Amino acid sequence: MKKTILITGASSGFGLLLANNLHKKGFNVIGTSREPQKYAGKVAFKLLALDISDEDSVSSFQKELTAVAGKIDVLVNNAGYMLMGLAEETPVELGRKQFETNFWGTVNITNALLPIFRKQRSGQIITVSSIVGIIGPPGLSYYSASKHALEGYFKSLRFELQQFNIKVSMIEPLWFKTGLGEHSEGAKGDIPDYNNFRNKVNANAQKSMEAAPGPEAVVGAIEKLIGAKEPKMLNPVGKMSGMIVFLQNYAPKMYEGAIMKDLK
Repeated sequence: MKKTILITGASSGFGLLLANNLHKKGFNVIGTSREPQKYAGKVAFKLLALDISDEDSVSSFQKELTAVAGKIDVLVNNAGYMLMGLAEETPVELGRKQFETNFWGTVNITNALLPIFRKQRSGQIITVSSIVGIIGPPGLSYYSASKHALEGYFKSLRFELQQFNIKVSMIEPLWFKTGLGEHSEGAKGDIPDYNNFRNKVNANAQKSMEAAPGPEAVVGAIEKLIGAKEPKMLNPVGKMSGMIVFLQNYAPKMYEGAIMKDLK
């Protein structure tokens, strides 16, 4: 019997490529989008309406999902966006909005699926985090904080769900071309003391996005996790991603020096 895989944020980026790949391989793919009507006839898999930051939307989606699918084998938490800006220049309201989607939204949809997984006594949850959920580069304070929150939440949840044969994993990509940067939200820089530093941070971010590879490596890593007998919890993806985490943990001066080298 083919597996049913639910992918949030499946109308673009990692989610769209993953959904297309899995559909072609014969999986029963259910994707979500805030505006699925925009993609009618453009995707081969089922695409349902869902705004993970809206609890009413999650509740309606939960009922619709029960109607269109029996067993759900895998949840891929992919929906989210990036808020860019220096910490002091970013209004707290924007930071809260970032958490409502990236953290609380992911928690909302995960909680909606957990009763199904517990009843089945099986399931798999794969959450797309980011390398900034492990490190904290300048210019991404709230985005990084939201991903750090996800990392902590799912690390705890992994232990709690083992008794039900529900497996939990995180994917932590470096920069990849997904449209995340183009569709990001930016805080207005208005503190003169940061002008020089901000300009360099923004230039480095732009350079990184332009040089980023396509999303295939991340999608491939998710595909390998699906159905793995013992899927790893933490899965950094991207050139030098493992080295970056190693340096932060065991050679912090070298790590910070590398980050600050182009900003001085």
